[in-house]
Amino acid sequence: MNQRRSSESGFPINGVYTEADLPEDLDSRLGSPGEFPYTRGVYPTMYTSRPWTMRQYAGFGTATESNARYHQLLRAGTMGLSVAFDLPTQMGYDSDDPIAHGEVGKVGVAIDSIEDMRLLFADIPLDKVSTSMTINAPGSVLLLLYQLVAEENGVPGTALNGTIQNDILKEYIARGTYIFPPKPSLRLVADTFAYCRREVPKWNTISISGYHMAEAGATPAQEIAFTLANGVEYVRAALAAGLAVDDFAPRLSFFFVARTTLLEEVAKFRAARRIWARLMRDDFGAKDPKSMMLRFHTQTAGVQLTAQQPEVNLVRVAVQGLAAVLGGTQSLHTNSFDEAIALPTEKAARLALRTQQVLAYETDLTATVDPFAGSYVVEAMTAEIEAAAVELMERVADHGSAVDAIEAGFQKREIEQSAYRIAQEIDSAERVVVGLNRFTVDEEEPYEPLRVDPAIEAAQADRLARLRAERDADAVARALAGLRAAAEGAENVLYPMKEALRARATVGEVCGTLREVWGLYRPSDRF
Repeated sequence: MNQRRSSESGFPINGVYTEADLPEDLDSRLGSPGEFPYTRGVYPTMYTSRPWTMRQYAGFGTATESNARYHQLLRAGTMGLSVAFDLPTQMGYDSDDPIAHGEVGKVGVAIDSIEDMRLLFADIPLDKVSTSMTINAPGSVLLLLYQLVAEENGVPGTALNGTIQNDILKEYIARGTYIFPPKPSLRLVADTFAYCRREVPKWNTISISGYHMAEAGATPAQEIAFTLANGVEYVRAALAAGLAVDDFAPRLSFFFVARTTLLEEVAKFRAARRIWARLMRDDFGAKDPKSMMLRFHTQTAGVQLTAQQPEVNLVRVAVQGLAAVLGGTQSLHTNSFDEAIALPTEKAARLALRTQQVLAYETDLTATVDPFAGSYVVEAMTAEIEAAAVELMERVADHGSAVDAIEAGFQKREIEQSAYRIAQEIDSAERVVVGLNRFTVDEEEPYEPLRVDPAIEAAQADRLARLRAERDADAVARALAGLRAAAEGAENVLYPMKEALRARATVGEVCGTLREVWGLYRPSDRF
């Protein structure tokens, strides 16, 4: 056959595909939509009865500013909120901590206490809106603040819908916003599983993320292999904590990227569902069909956006969003065209949402389930990616576990090699990036990005000073002592953590208490 080029995952793409390229056992690999192994989608009707959840990832500056953006997105028709937190919040530091200087409100919203969380969700009906929070090491802290604010507004935990990312293992591999060593971090994840099962039963307790690995340079096969290997580790941690697989597995969710390589991305999503279904049924003995369903959120590929000719990103995002929908995503965030330059403006964020709405309401994508099923090229690619991902997962398992492989630097090393290859291909123009290394213009049009007011840091520090002056300091000290005792023992830490936050302890104080007990993780540490 005439070979044209190689896929992102490294296997050759044929110029022509025929029936001979299909797997011999295609029928068993496919199944029906909503049935094992869920290759064709996790629900029988998929988008024919309702479209995917349209989310827009947003958050910047103060809680009040972000709240205004959320109301604007809700008015524009978004169906779920997705919160971006600033770097100090992601690392468990208060805005007035010296280490936070210069970063407050820059890449997301600054949340220091329950008072900020009240402002963030002011006048938003938390029993009607699904909220996703991209937060990892302190994920349980932000979830509890959200629950406390909901309770203050008469909304019980049983009525809350949403997701916390809470995926600490990928932080050691690709992103870096970890706090504690892996073992106590995994304990905190398992405690969150147990807490939410009892207190917030409709909440997705983890979003196991390949997105950030892909942004760091992982191929599609690496993205799903390392993500699912991390998923296996979380399942094992929950089982070791005494939870039954069918008690927590239905609330697991995943988070993947959608690139411009549309056919391979569709195949990737289908392969991931198939691998996970077999893992959960055959390796962990899951009986509940929901335990075997790989449900996932997708975000279009930020790393593929360019600062050059940024309007071209509108086209890229549309193609990427199309790949996610054809691949059967449950929710989608489409990046704004200006995100390679700065935080998105209100107009850019609205255009990104409109992209999803065009896909949902002006095309025929929602008329039928899994339109690529049986396609020679997509079925062949699905099998190729599945085989490559399984082989990589076996190499992870050869280290003992995903954590052992992380400690050995295996996943990070594999991703860095892929990223280096991609960079070389872009530099040599072997990989075409429109507007960057081909089809360039001599002079770019001026663009005025959204800028975050540096005075936010001082304002947040003033708010913290007032909070500490007004609250009951003895009550905070007692609550933090209770949290410390739980962390030193075997008690679920989320219950005393919630009481500390209710007493108006800050995010930094709660995370600082756990740091004192569990320590900090450094890449050179052994565990």
